[in-house]
Amino acid sequence: MTHQTLADSLKQHNISLPKIQINKLDQYAQLLWDWNEKINLTRHTDYEKFVARDVVDSLALSEFLRQGERVLDVGTGGGVPGIILAILRPDLHIELCDSTGKKTLAVSEMMQELRINIPIHHTKADALLLEKGRHFTTLTIRAVSRMVSLLRHFAPCWSSFDRMLLVKGPKWTEERGEARHYNLMTKIALRCLKTYHTQTAESVILQLCLKENFERLDNIIDRRIQGKEHKRNSGTHASRRGPLTGK
Repeated sequence: MTHQTLADSLKQHNISLPKIQINKLDQYAQLLWDWNEKINLTRHTDYEKFVARDVVDSLALSEFLRQGERVLDVGTGGGVPGIILAILRPDLHIELCDSTGKKTLAVSEMMQELRINIPIHHTKADALLLEKGRHFTTLTIRAVSRMVSLLRHFAPCWSSFDRMLLVKGPKWTEERGEARHYNLMTKIALRCLKTYHTQTAESVILQLCLKENFERLDNIIDRRIQGKEHKRNSGTHASRRGPLTGK
């Protein structure tokens, strides 16, 4: 079923957002599709897939980003999830990067239209991270490359960020096994933070960090989960979700 408006598609997915954010997301979607006629930025050009793939993934990531985090969206492509996160979470300090000049130009012009003032870098993320003085709390990585490739590329850069948050599909365990085979997980702690389903697929949010930082980051994540559950229960005893696997 194709929904005629963004609001319809959001409602179909039980997503409730302020009107100002819906309007901004709608404007972004239209700009993305206009640019997509010139260069390949996205595989979908309707509201249903925009919500089911882009908005749902961005909201899932947003659950695990703390107030005021410094976030680098790696391989932003057409601006997902970076631009959507900037719309949903104006408290975050977001920067975007992509190694394809045409994409960074398109995203830059879209952000001007949207009046979103965040930096975008035409470079590879590992090169950016190796610049003196760079440090980010979180790298958001969606539809960029396999876990093996990511761990190899970012191995020299861990001093410049605390963790990666990856959006992956149901075969993420195969990627983890491949990374273990090549001894790339010896210093890395992995936690599956969230598993969720859309009308088309199953996705997960994975946190990867150095083992020496795992306990600190894990405690922060647990406090966020407990806080959200306490709000949902509205005064009742908050129960923990099932164990989050993936270590």
